[in-house]
Amino acid sequence: MSLTRRQKWRFEKIQAERIARSNKAADNSQDLDSNASAQTGLVITRYGQHLLVESNLGNLVQCTARRNIDLSVAGDQVIFQTTDNNKGIVTALLDRDNSLKRSNKLIAANIDELCLVVAIEPHYQFDLIDRYLIVAENQNLPIRLIVNKIELSNNIKQVKSDFAMYEAIGYPVSYLSVRTQIGIAVLQAQLNNKTQLFLGQSGVGKSSLINQLIPELNLRVNEISTKSKLGKHTTTNTTLYHIPSGGDLIDSPGVREFHLDNLSDKEILSGFKEFKAFVNQCKFRNCAHINEPNCAVKNALEAGNIHPKRYASYLTLIT
Repeated sequence: MSLTRRQKWRFEKIQAERIARSNKAADNSQDLDSNASAQTGLVITRYGQHLLVESNLGNLVQCTARRNIDLSVAGDQVIFQTTDNNKGIVTALLDRDNSLKRSNKLIAANIDELCLVVAIEPHYQFDLIDRYLIVAENQNLPIRLIVNKIELSNNIKQVKSDFAMYEAIGYPVSYLSVRTQIGIAVLQAQLNNKTQLFLGQSGVGKSSLINQLIPELNLRVNEISTKSKLGKHTTTNTTLYHIPSGGDLIDSPGVREFHLDNLSDKEILSGFKEFKAFVNQCKFRNCAHINEPNCAVKNALEAGNIHPKRYASYLTLIT
């Protein structure tokens, strides 16, 4: 992600200030290495109260954070110092460009794009897709839909017709098959030099896809497991990996359900991006877009400017 000159200046200024503060705080600490200077690191994964931080040289350092430091997650930039036992202490958390939360739980930070992986089997569900899109819209994060396992479809035209309603409102959709290598190279080119957060229901083939994008993933997983002492349970943590062709990939654990319990009806409405052009044209300010007269959203639906499946999904989520 390229930065403007002003953004670079602001980042360097903030970093310098926080390094200075962390160095001052470190003067009173007995566990820090007296020869170690503060440095910037990238959080690779979090496990409990511990962090695995990658230094600018690419070294993985097991760290703990000072009690006055906000919770940090995969994708965060932090200031840390090594200790006498070759571990580290995070002394500052740099400002985030953005973050993703689910049910008020912080998942990852500094994301360029979300990638929602769905599949032919288990078959994609529109209401689940819409829930992810609502969260993305409310957190102002771009999102891409990836339809996997298309080799299992007997009617690919119907599949593409199903997702045409998402493409029509501006969501990019990728169709691919890890098994037959359809669409992998194209997707890989689209991910270059970005930080992607991969999301998806359990069983959609997200891990297989990530293995294709990062051929040496198993080596990296083993390295992270060794450093974090998590062993095979590493995959249950949201973890950042580097894509060899460029960019980073944050892998989040698969979920079976995705609820919107913490969102209000107003926030759910704002998650339907194609509704936004019409909501302020309704006769009533508090229009719920259900049975009210002179509802611009209902008029747009009847005129074919809002897809019936999307409107039905909206009704399901607010009632």
